[in-house]
Amino acid sequence: MDLQDKRILIVGLGKSGIASAQFLQARGAKVTVSDSKSPDQLRGEIPALLDRGIAVETGGHGERTFRGQDLIVVSPGVPADVPQLVQARIHGVPIIGEIELASQFLQGRIVAITGSNGKTTTTTLTGEILAASGFPVVVGGNIGTPAISLVEKTTPSTFAVLEISSFQLETIQTFRPFISCILNITPDHLDRHRTFEAYVKAKARIFENQNETGYCILNADDPAANALTSRARCPVLHFSRRSEVAAGAFVREGRIFFRDGKAGGKEQEILPVAEIPLKGAHNLENVLAAVCLASLAGCPAETIRQAVRAFKAVEHRLEFVAEIAGVSYYNDSKATNVDATIKALESFPANIHLILGGKDKGSDYSVLNDLLRQRVKRVYTIGAAAEKIESQIFDAVEIFPAGTLENAVRRAATTAVRGDVILLAPACASFDQFQSYEHRGRVFKDVVKSLAGK
Repeated sequence: MDLQDKRILIVGLGKSGIASAQFLQARGAKVTVSDSKSPDQLRGEIPALLDRGIAVETGGHGERTFRGQDLIVVSPGVPADVPQLVQARIHGVPIIGEIELASQFLQGRIVAITGSNGKTTTTTLTGEILAASGFPVVVGGNIGTPAISLVEKTTPSTFAVLEISSFQLETIQTFRPFISCILNITPDHLDRHRTFEAYVKAKARIFENQNETGYCILNADDPAANALTSRARCPVLHFSRRSEVAAGAFVREGRIFFRDGKAGGKEQEILPVAEIPLKGAHNLENVLAAVCLASLAGCPAETIRQAVRAFKAVEHRLEFVAEIAGVSYYNDSKATNVDATIKALESFPANIHLILGGKDKGSDYSVLNDLLRQRVKRVYTIGAAAEKIESQIFDAVEIFPAGTLENAVRRAATTAVRGDVILLAPACASFDQFQSYEHRGRVFKDVVKSLAGK
């Protein structure tokens, strides 16, 4: 893609928007950025952009700004149906996202991982296995480093392991990974996608440009993901913790195996399930997916085993924080939807003090009720979604309206007894009271540390 003197508009000044603007400007493009936030909210970002000769529009999206552009690059947080974008499409302006932009410059092969839950753990683990196997690897996307910022670090032999969200998949055009993976699809982001069917359709875009030269990996135990098998135009492998699959990763008698599915192909034992250091059945699924991804990339079985055994839980993902007076504290701030909270609850047999709440994403919290009755002593609600949550779980469990995260942790600490678990698994986005789920998780950990006197 020739960028010299091209007029390019970046919509949304998040991490990926800033990275895209800097990347494009460095390659000769005439870049403008537009964000609905106020100048005061963006005061930390604006000076560096202006210093590089990038024009900045804040406080809204002007119609004139969108006219006469050669290309518009949309950040994931910006809905595709913003009126200005609709008008730009009518006038024939190409509109892509940062992942699409990055894919046109990344060298080597892309490993792309999506799903409602488990993306960060699986992406991180896959990257670590590839690195342990001696492959040049970069890791990013929806996790940590924007994909566009990885371009300079890639060569023709590099694996780019990317976590991909449904928002990012909405704006792809030619994006074609070597290996794609859909971990699971459960209701999430319905405030943006409107229907579950639209959400599934967005997830399925991850393999829409693949052909027989690549692979797609799907969760055989997840109905929505497995149902996409027939839609893929590339070879499909599956993973399952419940049954053996013809091609992919599965569990037999407490051990993980990988079967390549080729005629006369091999079946390899990878490792015992008991050696996985992560809690929960969902993490077994994440490991199975990573085994598929790494095996297809050419990683040896023994290296996969060693890397899995050495892997530590991703921060904010069912992360053990401390034990104080016999009470265990776990930070699962990354549980930003109901299904993730279900998986977190299933990781503990009982005696849970659960912190729920934040910014609602159109979720149905009543599906938690059976698990709440079985395993949870009390729920502490926080944030904007508290009233909705309380109305949907009131007859399943005792509820304490805590309001804030700090109040919830401190109240739970006074109520919990030895052997109990205090779990932050909020089932909601964080943006009502926090900058991100990472910010929410750090606040939780800070409060716990203060209780421990650290």
